[in-house]
Amino acid sequence: MSSQPKTPFGLYIHWPYCVSKCPYCDFNSHVAKSVDHDQWAQAFINELTRIHQESAEQTISSIFFGGGTPSLMAPQTVESILQTAQKLWGFSPDIEITLEANPTTVETDTFANFKSAGINRLSIGIQSLRAKALTFLGRAHSLEEGFRALELAQKTFDRYSFDLIYARPDQTLQDWQDELTEALNLSAGHLSLYQLTIEPGTAFYKEGVPSVDEDLGADLFDLTQEMMEKAHMPAYEISNHAKSAQESRHNLIYWQGDDYIGIGPGAHSRLSNQAIHQIYQPDLWLNAIAEKKSGEQKRKSIPTEERIIELIMMGLRLKEGIDCAHFKSLTHQGLKDCLEPEGLEILIENGLVCWTETHLRASPEGRKCLNGVIEKLILV
Repeated sequence: MSSQPKTPFGLYIHWPYCVSKCPYCDFNSHVAKSVDHDQWAQAFINELTRIHQESAEQTISSIFFGGGTPSLMAPQTVESILQTAQKLWGFSPDIEITLEANPTTVETDTFANFKSAGINRLSIGIQSLRAKALTFLGRAHSLEEGFRALELAQKTFDRYSFDLIYARPDQTLQDWQDELTEALNLSAGHLSLYQLTIEPGTAFYKEGVPSVDEDLGADLFDLTQEMMEKAHMPAYEISNHAKSAQESRHNLIYWQGDDYIGIGPGAHSRLSNQAIHQIYQPDLWLNAIAEKKSGEQKRKSIPTEERIIELIMMGLRLKEGIDCAHFKSLTHQGLKDCLEPEGLEILIENGLVCWTETHLRASPEGRKCLNGVIEKLILV
C-alpha cells in the first residue's frame, strides 16, 4: 500500500438501480427487472482503468458506493471494483470505504459479505423511525426491517451511519424530538438529518405535496442542532452530524474542494480543475463503454472565477468553514481578495460570519441563511 496522500483523493461509484423510486427522490435512480452483474462489473473495471491514466499519481483515501441502492450490487462486483482500484492507485492506510444500503436489501449474511468484499463503513437509508412516515415517503422497507438492518450493521461494522428525513407534513416539534431521541440511542456516532424538500420532477412535486411552513422548519432545525450538540454530535456540515473523528471523510472531500473521480451513470468528477460528467442513462453508459471504451459524456475546464464561487459555496457549509491556506493552494489567490469587502464587513458586524487568520466560517445564525450570506460575499 502507498503512504498517506498529501491531500485527500476520492472515488465515487454510482449504482443506478433501486427496488422502487421514492416520491421525494431526484437522484439518478431506476427500477429494472433484471441486471447483468457481470456486465456491470466489467464496465466499472474498464472505466476505472481508462480514467486512471489521468490520475495515476494519486492515492485513494476514500471510496463511496452511492446510488440508487448499492446494496443491490453483487458483493463480488464490489470486491472486483475495490481490487482494481487498489491495484491502479493504491489505498491510503486508513482508507474509508462506504456503501449505501437500504433495509429491504438486507439478509442475514448481506453485510458480512460486503465487509468481506472490503467495505468498512455503511450508510443506511432508514429515513424514518415511524411506520406511517415510511409509507408516506414511499419506502419499501418496514419499521421492523429498518431496526433489523441497524442491528446487523452494529454487529458487523465499527462505523455506520443512517439517514433521517424530517420536516415532514404534519410533523410537530414534539414528534421530531421523540424520533430523534430514539435515533440517537441507535446511532454509532454519525447521523445525516435532512429536511424534506420538494424537488421539481419528483412525484411529490407533481402531486403538490407542500413544503413545511418556513417558521416551523426553522424551529425544527434549531431543535435538531440543540439536541445533536447535547449528544456531542454537532453538525460538521449543515445536514451531517458526528462525534469527533466519525465524520464522513468522503463527503469532506467534496465540501473542501479536493479532487475526486466519479464512475457510473451520471457521476461527476473534479480532476485537476476539470469538471467531468459521465453519461446519465444506465443503458447508454454501458453501451458507450462497450463500443467507445469510455462512459464520459462531457468535460470542461473550470474557470478560476467559477472555482472560487464553488469553493466558497461548499466550504461555508462546513462548521469549520473555509481553510484559507487550502483555498490558496487550490486557486493561487488569497481568500480575502476574492470576497466582496463591504459584504464581508456587514456580515461580520451582524454576527453571520467569523473571520480569523486561518478560516472564514459562517456562524450558527449565518448557516440558517447561508444562501444570503454567500450572495453578500461573492464578487460580481
